[in-house]
Amino acid sequence: MGLAVIYSRASVGVEAPLVTVEVHISNGMPGFTLVGLPETTVKESRDRVRSAIIHSRFEFPPKRITVNLAPADLPKEGGRFDLPIALGILAASEQVLSDDLEHYEFLGELALSGLLRTVKGVLPAALAAGKDERCLIIPDGNGDQAALVGKERHLSARSLLEVCQALCGDISLSLHQSTHHISEDKQLRDLQDIIGQQQGKRALEIAAAGHHNLL
Repeated sequence: MGLAVIYSRASVGVEAPLVTVEVHISNGMPGFTLVGLPETTVKESRDRVRSAIIHSRFEFPPKRITVNLAPADLPKEGGRFDLPIALGILAASEQVLSDDLEHYEFLGELALSGLLRTVKGVLPAALAAGKDERCLIIPDGNGDQAALVGKERHLSARSLLEVCQALCGDISLSLHQSTHHISEDKQLRDLQDIIGQQQGKRALEIAAAGHHNLL
């Protein structure tokens, strides 16, 4: 049992400042203390993380767990830190052994089952992680956004278990992208995209509403 440090990113406007997730596990009365999040978010995150760890076939340590999200004065909202908190607990309890954690950043909300749910602000986070020469691991549902930065730079996963297996070298992750794209020739045109020509657009609208022939 010991200390683990995991990197993540907050979402502040169009910026994604670095957040360091510090997890310490020690002997004593079992407890789970989260520092650095609003009170309501703390309770929700604790419950999700605990359930996700158990349903991912890991043990939730019956120890005193303290999690600190630094810096303390940085606004932090939502469930985007569920994944790094869970990984910190698993790393500090030596259930996940990896020497490469410092080269990664993690974002993702956890379902009670351990599956990863999408979060907001992935594009700024991917850009910032790339500048710091770290790989960002995100939920599959955010893959399209991270792909705008570079397919080879970042990775995605479906669950907490998949992330742990990848960190241990058991599987390889890639960046998931949607296969459903609308080609340009099939995209619908919108009159709102036309600048000016108010009389012409009005005529088209009247003809369409009354099913009249434009010729």
